[in-house]
Amino acid sequence: MIQLINVSKYYPNQVLFENITFSVQAGEKIGLTGRNGHGKSTLLRIILGLEEPDTGTVTIPKDYTIGFMEQKIHFTRATLLEECASVLPEEHKDDHWLIEKTLFGLGFSQDDLASSPHIFSGGFQVRINLAKLLIASPDMLLLDEPTNFLDIVSIRWLKSFLREWRGEFILITHDRGFLDSVITHTVAIHRRNIRKMKGDTSKMYLQIAKDEEIYEKTRLNDEKERKRIEEFITHFRAKARLAGMVQSRIKTLAKKDKKDHLAEIKDLDFSFQFSSIAGKWIIESKGLTFGYDGENIIRGFNFALEKDEKIAIIGKNGKGKSTLIRLLNGELTPKAGTVTMHPQTRTGYFGQTNKDTLTPHMTVEEEIYHAMDDPTRERARSIAGSMLFEGDMSQKKVEVLSGGERARVMLGKIIAQPCSMLFLDEPTNHLDMQSADALLEAIDQFDGAVVMVTHNEMFLRSIPTRLIVFDELPGMKGGESYPYVFLGTYDEFLEKYGWADERIAMTESAKKQQTDLNVNKKELRKKRAEILDERNKTLNPVKKKMDETEKTIVELEALADSTNKALIDAAAASDTGKLKDLGTTLNDCNRKLDRLYTDLEEYTVKYEELCEAYRVKLQPYDSLTE
Repeated sequence: MIQLINVSKYYPNQVLFENITFSVQAGEKIGLTGRNGHGKSTLLRIILGLEEPDTGTVTIPKDYTIGFMEQKIHFTRATLLEECASVLPEEHKDDHWLIEKTLFGLGFSQDDLASSPHIFSGGFQVRINLAKLLIASPDMLLLDEPTNFLDIVSIRWLKSFLREWRGEFILITHDRGFLDSVITHTVAIHRRNIRKMKGDTSKMYLQIAKDEEIYEKTRLNDEKERKRIEEFITHFRAKARLAGMVQSRIKTLAKKDKKDHLAEIKDLDFSFQFSSIAGKWIIESKGLTFGYDGENIIRGFNFALEKDEKIAIIGKNGKGKSTLIRLLNGELTPKAGTVTMHPQTRTGYFGQTNKDTLTPHMTVEEEIYHAMDDPTRERARSIAGSMLFEGDMSQKKVEVLSGGERARVMLGKIIAQPCSMLFLDEPTNHLDMQSADALLEAIDQFDGAVVMVTHNEMFLRSIPTRLIVFDELPGMKGGESYPYVFLGTYDEFLEKYGWADERIAMTESAKKQQTDLNVNKKELRKKRAEILDERNKTLNPVKKKMDETEKTIVELEALADSTNKALIDAAAASDTGKLKDLGTTLNDCNRKLDRLYTDLEEYTVKYEELCEAYRVKLQPYDSLTE
């Protein structure tokens, strides 16, 4: 559908990518990955024609429409409903249900439809632009960090929307879990080049790591061979009777391409310093109450946290998550109740915005220096380097830093001093995927307590063992029950309660199915048994294929690894016959593995879709199992 051929983009002192070629075919859902500053957003702008490549061409079919979420806010209609209706395709101009479905999924309410789009906050105005893009239904979507202004419920809705999207899209997001759950292919900008592979990001970066390991081993072997030839030439150059052999080796050396050493790519690699405390509990709130404009958003909240416990605060935007973390951190004073912190506690705080925590005219090094207990320039520069501000980069002023760079400075200030407890409010905002992975590992390894606000479901599934939830419990009236403490993991929360909006939608769907069935309990039990039997007959063959494919993959990967090792040994021994045979075997293995990976992905997706379909089918009969 879209083809880029030999596209390059240069800036002063930087090459983003050079002579890259790839295409997007019908039905492909692309996850575009790469470190911050390596050209992902620029590549989208080139596809859109908003920026010219320095070399190469971009080919787009005639009448093929591409939609891109505008960052500029420009509304022309009186109401939210009219603003979104203005982008409806002609064949859907009367389908206002499509507008409502999209807006409700992105967190708007029925009452919002008649409101002016200008009255909403900046974050919700960006959501309006996203809604307009989705409602316009172009052939291809270009999405650059679409989850930045979405809460967790809206992110889950968008995930479902993109899974069902029938066209193509290219998606950039730092949220690896979100990306992997919706894409069919990964495209990575890496070392100024581009790679495309079917499957998720883990498969892509595993392959890149394997290829670079082979490259480095081959380079070292080539260097040894080159050195051996050079030593032969030097040693026998003066021997007249060996002149022919010397000249032959000189020609061999001239023809032999010299492989360059792969430049080191720095990733965040850090850990939080731990300051221990005596005792079991680190913080406790009793009867905590707070609100704005006479309305309490936190009511009588009781909570205690152990000194090594990690919890997450979850909920929709605007419900009070950041307010609660600021109350617990002592930034805000409660209207009623108390927050008591262990007297030995030392805290590290990552705010959702950096307006109050960073000084524009200070340098990166100065920010970190002033955060230290016993400051030295040498240690400040060392910490700046671990945050990817090496050398002169540490002298950059805060006011010129990007969002991702500022986030790294804030993390640098936290690791500059020992902490007993971390308060982290949306710490992954603006971080690239690799930096988010490093942060996840650092939080997991930290020995102290963590209170974290995040919409990133990968973090939620990896870190907390308890949750503070801003959402309605089943049977409670709006707002009556939150925040409440859930004693369990995020997946256990989804299984037991789930989000109120999703629960209500599922309940209404289940009620409709129950009404449509209109049969007695005996017939219901019979119908349920039939569905269970049908489910087993449908799922078991797919599960068997998955298991068989996984087993074959494991066997082939073992064969590929052993063949690769033998290939390296044969290269070192210059055994050309063996190299050819082993190369054929390895290529055969890789071809089979590529096909099997594709098969396994298709089986897995099919299995998950079938499981979900049967879960919905069985929902009207849940009461029969109680």
